[in-house]
Amino acid sequence: MPASAPLLLISNDDGIQAPGILSLIEVARQFGEVAVVAPDSAQSGMGHAISVGKPLRIFREQLPGGLTGYAVNGTPADCVKIATGVILDRRPDLILSGINHGSNASVSSIYSGTLSAAREGALQGIPAIGFSLCNYQHDADMHTAQEVATKLIAEALAQPLGPGQLLNVNVPDVHGDAFKGIRLTRQAVGRWVEEFDERTDPYGRKYYWLTGRFALMDEGEDTDEYALRQGYASVTPMMSDLTDYAHKTALADWDLSL
Repeated sequence: MPASAPLLLISNDDGIQAPGILSLIEVARQFGEVAVVAPDSAQSGMGHAISVGKPLRIFREQLPGGLTGYAVNGTPADCVKIATGVILDRRPDLILSGINHGSNASVSSIYSGTLSAAREGALQGIPAIGFSLCNYQHDADMHTAQEVATKLIAEALAQPLGPGQLLNVNVPDVHGDAFKGIRLTRQAVGRWVEEFDERTDPYGRKYYWLTGRFALMDEGEDTDEYALRQGYASVTPMMSDLTDYAHKTALADWDLSL
């Protein structure tokens, strides 16, 4: 690989040997030098958690195609931090996360470990894309997601994203003619309605499994959820700046003097 080839850093939240990340590696190797730094175990739903008060350890991991990756005993955000701070000898041109087994559209993007890896790159000023397939099964067919990833990585390198720009890409679990294409979208408004499965251990103590259901509260045709239901992959540009600028303006009339 020539020294001028772009460096693509790949991570995820399903673990370094998950089928989704192996599918993304297969795509990314067409475009440049690939570095893989991912959790050594599943880290779904970790959000942007980082490890504080425990050491991080790095383990070499053999991957298909003769590639050596690095497994880390931490969160997805930890993986990107330690990749850029310790493992890599040059700054990545693009960070890719996924392909996640399951949707990260709408509010799920907040809880997502997949998006946190991409967002950590964005916080460091590195363009990043998170990919998710709307199928939670370990043996999910990744071909449509690979097709979308191929197109978007090519575009992101030909027409580079700006420093710290972040894309949340979700792909419907459809194939062939049922897949309609790719749409630019916004994040749909929704929330998870928490439900708890109460159980009792052998000592009579109660414990709970968090379950829940997704409640969509936005039928807008420009949303990620709508696009996915119509058979389109959604591409939602996201920001790490969480400031509500409209609300900030509205609060200008508050008397904040002490």
